[in-house]
Amino acid sequence: MEYGADVSIKIEDSNYLNSYSLSLPILGEQELSKDGHLFSSDCRRGLVVSPHETQELHMAGNCKKLSVVIPRISMRQTLEEMLQRTLDVPLRFDPTIDAVNGSTASWWRLVRNFAEELELGGGVFEHALFSRDIETALIKGLILSHHNNYSDLINEHLQGKLPYYLIKARNYIHDNAREDVKLEDIERASGVSRFKVFDGFKKYFGMPPMAYLKKYRLTAVRREILEGTPVRSLSLLATGWGFNHLGRFAIEYRKLFNETPSSTLHRGELNRERFF
Repeated sequence: MEYGADVSIKIEDSNYLNSYSLSLPILGEQELSKDGHLFSSDCRRGLVVSPHETQELHMAGNCKKLSVVIPRISMRQTLEEMLQRTLDVPLRFDPTIDAVNGSTASWWRLVRNFAEELELGGGVFEHALFSRDIETALIKGLILSHHNNYSDLINEHLQGKLPYYLIKARNYIHDNAREDVKLEDIERASGVSRFKVFDGFKKYFGMPPMAYLKKYRLTAVRREILEGTPVRSLSLLATGWGFNHLGRFAIEYRKLFNETPSSTLHRGELNRERFF
């Protein structure tokens, strides 16, 4: 990406910024102004522009850079899956990201390789089922390698283990999500009291058991829409995952993913046309 002239981009109403933008100059320099501080960037250090923050990005006319844009919804969903709970506050990264040393430098090398392979064309990266896994891995790699406001919680989660009864309850939900699952079924599968199940789900997953089930089903519907197999009927797909009230399903889907099921379907069709 290059502009050919000095450019400044001011982001004030950042709650409506739909993506995280990471950039690393190949030539020239850029600078990010945020919270009264200036963060410089060249070929050794990239910048992260996060949603939910007021900031201003300045780029020199000779700045040519590698740019990565990650949708806010994709970043949130990936982190929630890693933590197995909903986020209390938006994910925010440190504004500068090292491109020379440490794990973030390794992340930038992966990005370069991915970009180069896509430019060459005709390789395995053009297969949607493969490239989506690479994209997810890049998001996870960024979250794990670059410091953010959830880094401490991520480290705690990776070091700890779920209690045995939550593993049983979670596995039961995953294995039976297409069936008519009731709270007492989850309680029975866990082998402990309903109160303990509730308390455990709130502590480790950030939501009650039935809310966890609903989110798992919604995520499964979305995954099937985007996975590459043509979807003949959204209503059949939704009912197949236990949603018998289609109007409520559409409302809950939009609330979680910030788009309608039909919008996701349209995007999935565009992806299939692109890769196949």
